[in-house]
Amino acid sequence: MKPQTRQFASLGEQLQSARYRSFVGRSAELALFRTALDRAADSFAVQFVTGPGGVGKSALLQRFAYEAAAAGRIVVEIGEHRPPQSPEAFEADAIKMFTDEPAALFVDDFETYRPLEGWLRDRFLPRLPAGSLVVFAGRRPPGAMWLSDPGWRDVLQVITLGDLSRDDAGALLTARGVPAARHAAVHSFAGGHPLALSLAASTVDDVTGGEGAEWTPSPDLIGALLTRLVGQVPSPLHQQALEVSAHVRTTTEGLLRAVLPEVDAGALFDWLRRLSFMTSVPSGIRPHEVIREALDADLSWRDPERYQDMHRRLIRHYVGEARTAPDPPSFAQLEALMYLLWHGSGLFGEQEEYDFREDVVRAGDRRALLDITVANTNDETAAIVEFWLERRPEAFSVYRSSMSGEPAGFVLTLRLTEPDAEENAVDPVVAEAWSYVRRVSPLREGEHLALARLMLARDAFPSPVSDLIAARLVTMAIQDEGVAWTCMVVSDPERWQRFALFGEQDPLMVGVGDRIFGLFCRNWQETRLDTWLEQLTPRRTPAAWRAPRHRAVRTYAVLSRAEFDAGVRGALRSWNRPDELAASPLVPARVVAETGGEPVEALRRVLHETVEKLAADPREVKLYRAITMTFMQNTPTQQAAADRLGLPFSTYRRHLTRGLERVCELLWHRELLGVSGVEAS
Repeated sequence: MKPQTRQFASLGEQLQSARYRSFVGRSAELALFRTALDRAADSFAVQFVTGPGGVGKSALLQRFAYEAAAAGRIVVEIGEHRPPQSPEAFEADAIKMFTDEPAALFVDDFETYRPLEGWLRDRFLPRLPAGSLVVFAGRRPPGAMWLSDPGWRDVLQVITLGDLSRDDAGALLTARGVPAARHAAVHSFAGGHPLALSLAASTVDDVTGGEGAEWTPSPDLIGALLTRLVGQVPSPLHQQALEVSAHVRTTTEGLLRAVLPEVDAGALFDWLRRLSFMTSVPSGIRPHEVIREALDADLSWRDPERYQDMHRRLIRHYVGEARTAPDPPSFAQLEALMYLLWHGSGLFGEQEEYDFREDVVRAGDRRALLDITVANTNDETAAIVEFWLERRPEAFSVYRSSMSGEPAGFVLTLRLTEPDAEENAVDPVVAEAWSYVRRVSPLREGEHLALARLMLARDAFPSPVSDLIAARLVTMAIQDEGVAWTCMVVSDPERWQRFALFGEQDPLMVGVGDRIFGLFCRNWQETRLDTWLEQLTPRRTPAAWRAPRHRAVRTYAVLSRAEFDAGVRGALRSWNRPDELAASPLVPARVVAETGGEPVEALRRVLHETVEKLAADPREVKLYRAITMTFMQNTPTQQAAADRLGLPFSTYRRHLTRGLERVCELLWHRELLGVSGVEAS
């Protein structure tokens, strides 16, 4: 016997029934509506449901209409399918509101009726019969005139619609027939956004590879979502601004000006902030998370080269800001860079607010720091912390609760210029770092090793304190001129993989008591940090936030300062002898290799550029003349050079000596930092 099926009087009734059965969540909003429905019987009520596109405003309005009809009201629905062009047309559509029967008016897509907003507020609504109920729904909240008018204060109720809770999102997916095994994958993309959930649910059956195959949003799904949520963008420049806002933590007018220098940043920012899916926060504006992810994924798929170029420009901007920030910088100054690199990686907790501040070690901190150390490591490590507290208290950055002032975590960063027997004997991790650095590429004069020896917090990782610690480590690498090596020590093997990008090799294993620490080291003698950061893969790609871990093959010769200075003096003396220049120890050095071209010509070019810098400074013109007359103008002897310059020999020698010192200083600075580093400094 076939099961009985309910008969519907019309397709519309069947559709309404299906919508009612599939509706999930919104219990708080339904409670508010039912209260307004009861209250309107004795007076008058207006509700305004607002929220970004796809958040479920239309579905909620349909449910409200169902509830109103069930309560015996005449239901009048006006939507975007028949937008009126005049007050008369709107009034004709709403004519049933002016009857003796209690009625409820539902107006969807209120943006369509913005030209009539003043007339609706001041002329139409006041004429409705007592007991009327009106609900508007739109992406933007009602205008200021509604909110500032004391007459509307007791009548108008604004309901801001947000995403569904995780439980309600799961219920929606179940109602759409999505297997429970796929809920987590769909939720990671769509969050609690109803439209994104519904569109994703429609594609789950397209997954190939069986029950265990992973679901990911397709380009077509993302395109359909953006069409519904974003719509038509006014111009390619507006599209670029939108893409930037999706890729960064927050967007400001200044950021748009910096990365899109040829546009009207103010106008673009004003356009962005008016979009319904944008939220204003203290640090700027940011899009709804689902729209952010969809925009970012769409660009990375549609135009990978432009996506990479945008990512690099943003990296350069944020690194430049961090390099000139005060020390210690505010976390907000580095938050944007950290988000850009590590969003979704687990390295960064993405807190909205941080109730902690960075401070120095103060009297009374010792016990708290040792307690944190023992809780995270062991007694042997605590003894090492005591040693460094006595020896280098300035190397500790303490993170205090803004409320209590108590330490919630700390980072110990050591700036080391040469091995110390006592330090190596007490701290085996420092000894291993020195052993590796000296074996692979020793420090030169003016360089140092920056060692993040410990980074510990009371709370689990990631946490607000660990975010602040990560910011300190980024600052250390960006702001610290002369850093040749950075080494990061990780205390928990389960976290090692998260920090793999900080090393060029698998972690060096170092035992301290019963604990094994992982030591990640990276050499900066050949590569600047900002250049390396630009080469990191953006988070959207399969290898997100990871960096090559293999040991790079050295391409430059590493000279001591004495060897380098001798090479500069020898190259100047051989200025007119190409065969001798070809044998110069400077030819394989960084300062020549980065110049590019044939080695002898590259060496001559870099020497000439450096000497010319002396001519640009009025205080050093005399040094410039002594250098050029002696080495670059075929002058046979130093006495002849002094005579041609019209100087006493002793004065000439003084100028020449100082000129050679300055050329060596300038070239050594360039050798350490590279061409881009010298330009940045």
